[in-house]
Amino acid sequence: MPGQGLPLRVATLLTGLLECLGFAGVLFGWASLVFVFKTEHYFEELCEPDVGPMGNVTGEADCKAQDERFSLIFTLGSFMNNFMTFPAGFIFDRFKTTVARLIAIPDSALLLFLAMPMLTVGGILFLITNLQVGNLFGKHRSTIITLYNGAFDSSSAVFLVIKLLYEQGVSLRASFIFLSVCSAWHVGRTFLLMPRGHIPYPLPPNYSYGGFCVRSLHSRTDTTEGEKNTAESDKVEMQTKEFPPAKEETLEPGRKQEHRSFWRYALSQRFACHLVWLSVIQLWHYLFIGTLNSLLTNLAGGDRALVSTYTNAFAITQFFGVLCAPWNGLLMDRLKQKYQKEAKNTGEAWAAEGRGTRRGGIFMHGQSHLLFCS
Repeated sequence: MPGQGLPLRVATLLTGLLECLGFAGVLFGWASLVFVFKTEHYFEELCEPDVGPMGNVTGEADCKAQDERFSLIFTLGSFMNNFMTFPAGFIFDRFKTTVARLIAIPDSALLLFLAMPMLTVGGILFLITNLQVGNLFGKHRSTIITLYNGAFDSSSAVFLVIKLLYEQGVSLRASFIFLSVCSAWHVGRTFLLMPRGHIPYPLPPNYSYGGFCVRSLHSRTDTTEGEKNTAESDKVEMQTKEFPPAKEETLEPGRKQEHRSFWRYALSQRFACHLVWLSVIQLWHYLFIGTLNSLLTNLAGGDRALVSTYTNAFAITQFFGVLCAPWNGLLMDRLKQKYQKEAKNTGEAWAAEGRGTRRGGIFMHGQSHLLFCS
């Protein structure tokens, strides 16, 4: 990776990591938030006194209806988290980075139950637009992508922090107001540290982006700086599509490079099998998180202190996603470099590197899974 622009790229990487850690996947900290809601007596009117066999009222109330209401809210949020992944990827591919991020920013609302689905949609857009940062780091691309996916998982710890602050006397409203004010951070990063278009892959020489970038010598002199960066990025993407990298020019004479459309990948058996596998895993994941509080309450016999302890323990384990996920990408980067070296020694082309711009935003998804690229 060339030294020019390295501080800007590192700043983009670190601020994007902080953004994903703080805002992208907060939905998965739902168990911590439900504990606070119950302490605040949300939907407590749905609880009914537990009547014994003799018609006597026992000490504990039956709060199944309350748990069902919380489960409904989580189901709505988790549905939006998955359902909006495909449209979010289309928005990113069609309208590019700036528009996608500006759509995500207003989704930090103060109205809590409307905010949960909105926070998930905004989080997906933040994740998708940040995954392309891996393109800036060449041979470490897969490691960066999985690092962001891990940060997406670990952001569930935000609700644990809110829970701990609540137990120390900080109101729930104050915590969510602070999260809303952080929208200024997203706006500043969108215009200063992110490209207006897409970050191409493989990255061309002297590539520049963001509000601090230096004007390119190849840009036209009658456009603004932002328009120059966008035009240059689009030009690079088109050139990469039309003229494959030199590595792929070593194909046998007369053998044309196969062009595969988006739908050919989307309708392939391999992608369909992966989609089913991922859907089953996601279903179990959401089912566990959505029912954890009621499960712990039943197992602890209503002991709130014990439920709080185990909720904190679960949230802490979730935070380690940012430490575990990058090992997948590191393994991929090492294997890719190994196969590239072997292919170079044998004179064969490495077909998995440098084909097109690798935008593929529609295929991007979190939960510590790797990136599907068309």
